[in-house]
Amino acid sequence: MKTADFDYILPPERIAQSPVNPRDSSKLLILDRETGAIEHHIFHDIGQFLKPGDLLIVNESKVFKARLHTTNGIEIFLLRPSSPPYEGGAGGSRSSWIALAKPGRKLSIGSDVSFPDGMTCRVRDKKDDGTVILDFDKPADEIFAWADRVGEVPTPPYVEKPPADSEQTYQTVYAKTVGSVAAPTAGFHFTPELIQKLKTQGVQFATVTLHVGLGTFRPMKTDTLEEHQMHEEWVDVPTETTELIDQTKKNGGRVIAVGTTSVRALESGVTQGFTNMFITPGYQFKIVDGLITNFHLPKSTLLVLVSAFAGRENVLRAYEEAIAKNYRFYSFGDAMLVI
Repeated sequence: MKTADFDYILPPERIAQSPVNPRDSSKLLILDRETGAIEHHIFHDIGQFLKPGDLLIVNESKVFKARLHTTNGIEIFLLRPSSPPYEGGAGGSRSSWIALAKPGRKLSIGSDVSFPDGMTCRVRDKKDDGTVILDFDKPADEIFAWADRVGEVPTPPYVEKPPADSEQTYQTVYAKTVGSVAAPTAGFHFTPELIQKLKTQGVQFATVTLHVGLGTFRPMKTDTLEEHQMHEEWVDVPTETTELIDQTKKNGGRVIAVGTTSVRALESGVTQGFTNMFITPGYQFKIVDGLITNFHLPKSTLLVLVSAFAGRENVLRAYEEAIAKNYRFYSFGDAMLVI
């Protein structure tokens, strides 16, 4: 399929620059993936479209302050440790990291990189995909903690001036497991009060972890979907979640993924490890019956995934209507429930 088939024109003023407050006051577009019918609501009313026995799957990955500055003006964007174990200090006192560097041409293999607080690392390799491999003399858990002390919240480049409270707002309320460099933004719309209200209604919640990295946010630059190569991202699907899914299906309930990252975690077939799964139209979904998602960038793998689930024509028509009705797009924007 042509990448251009997943393009659309978005007026710049529709790109959300800050979140709404409270979180669940965002707009909610309901899309029936069978009929293409569209309704417009507010996110705090989502319980009207959920049933007792439905199971919401949330990605509990937590964003860390992955954007760092060196002493010589290079921006380092840490992506993830380069090999398992993904988290913790197991495996020795050192860790290697996959990262982006801007400008990357200023780094050479074997050179040392210094940060203002005295931390250093060495450039081990530079890859054809634009990433670099950095060696630190500290284990991964210490590098995560260090980055959270000295780094910046990795809000997307289309957010021109990150909100002063982005350390809290660019994070879901249920974020727990550190490892993402971009937030699983579909979860932004949930408040503790709304979660409790849905649980009281009989809706169940379960968690997965997919640490968001290049696989999720790197744009497609190829002419066709088949040519695009997804980067690996770490997945953990707990046994308790698998058991709840089986029970929900057996009892006639629906499994509804909160975000495209939750979809990929569930559909990958990986219980713990890396996945580079790219879901495209024609894919037969095995687990997911419904999807809560934001409005995604043109020609992105995320828009392709939503189109695979709901139909490209349905999705692009929904986006067109959302633009006409002044929905807010992208990370801090409004939401869509596909069911």
